[in-house]
Parts: sequence; C-alpha cells; structure tokens
Amino acid sequence: MQEELVKLVMFGANGPTGRLATEQALAEGHSVTAVTRRPDAFPLSGAGLSVVGADILDPDAVDRAVAGHDAVLSTVGVPYTKEPVTVYSAGTANVVKAMQTHGIRRLVCVSSIGVNYEDAPGEAFIFRKVIVPVLLKMGRPLYEDAARMEDVVRGSGLDWTIIRPAGLFDATTTTDYIVSEPRHPGWFTSRKDLADALVREGVDDRNPGSVVEVITTQGVPSYFQVFMKEALHIGGSKK
Repeated sequence: MQEELVKLVMFGANGPTGRLATEQALAEGHSVTAVTRRPDAFPLSGAGLSVVGADILDPDAVDRAVAGHDAVLSTVGVPYTKEPVTVYSAGTANVVKAMQTHGIRRLVCVSSIGVNYEDAPGEAFIFRKVIVPVLLKMGRPLYEDAARMEDVVRGSGLDWTIIRPAGLFDATTTTDYIVSEPRHPGWFTSRKDLADALVREGVDDRNPGSVVEVITTQGVPSYFQVFMKEALHIGGSKK
C-alpha cells in the first residue's frame, strides 16, 4: 500500500471523472489542487483541497497552478464537435512546459481509445462495422487533437503515462477493471474505474512511459445504449 502522501494537481477537475478522481485522492489523504474554469461551481470541499480558477490554455495560469506539486493529472475533455479541437494538445503543451520549469516529473493524461483505433479480437460484427465507424467519424476532431496531445506527452522527457478509456459510462462502485496495453477487447470504461486508475497511476507511479487502456468488464451498458448516448448526443460525452 502506498504510504507516502502526494501533492496532486488535477486539470479538468470539474468534469465527471475529474471530480471522482479528486474525491478519491482526498479520501486517501493526498492533497489535491483542483483546476477548473468555474471554481465557484466546484462541488467538493474539505481538508487537503485547493480549488484554483484557471484555463489550461492560459500558460501563465497553468504555470502558477502546477508549481509546488508532486504529480500532474489531466482529465480535460470536450463534447463531440465538428469544429477543430486544440484544447488537448495546446493545453497539455502548457502543462508540460510548466512541469519542466518547476522540475515536476510525473504526468498522467487521459486520452481516448479512439486514437489509432484498432479492432480487438472478439468484437461483434455490428459493433465493428456500424457503431465504431459512426463514433469515430463523429469524434474525429477530438481524436485527432488527442493524438497530437499524445505526441506532446511522448516528447516531453517526463515520467508520463497516457490512459485511453473506452466508451465512458457512470457507475457507483469501482470494479476489477483491466489495465492493458492497446488493444484489449472491450469498449466500455466506467468513470469510477477510470478515476481509480488515474489516481493509482499518479500516486503509485505505475506504467511510466506507457500507453494503457482501462477496460471495464462488469456491469457494462449495451452497445445500443452507447450508440444512443454518443451518436445521437443523448447525455453528452465529456470526461
């Protein structure tokens, strides 16, 4: 068990996964600086928590937020859009520069399984040929910028880990999820499992210099539910 308490800074802290990861890290006794553009709307409080209002695209604000921490976690995400996306790559470049300036080594970023997607063994035909192509087409601007972000992270010289979740859904408990190098069978990741994996990577320094997938296998939704939520914009798709 990890005994040393860690000072974490969380970008994207006010997103669904960011809030879960922040809550878990605080419950374990770690200190968390939650970075959000809307600090007044951040729902968590308590000892060990600092809430900072900053935009990841503002390099000066990012520099101030990063200073003095042991590790940086990012769950920054945006909904599906047809417009060009730059927040992943440009924002992460600001984070990397700030970490280099302040001598902080550990970086864990959430990306997506849609980056360089490959079919996994055993995927259903309708999923591979109908659902996946629609989702990849809809998410192309996001996935293209997430790929650029991954290039920034790989070239950073930091102790980095990139986490690629599959289709996100909400759950109430952490499961015995799978952490694997791409591409592992499965198209679902609960936000609860993703949050747990994010904290474990950041606190326990697991899988440095690696791209890993987090796959949930228990209590997952149906392909149809994912298609309805993502392809038809029912419920949104932010991390």
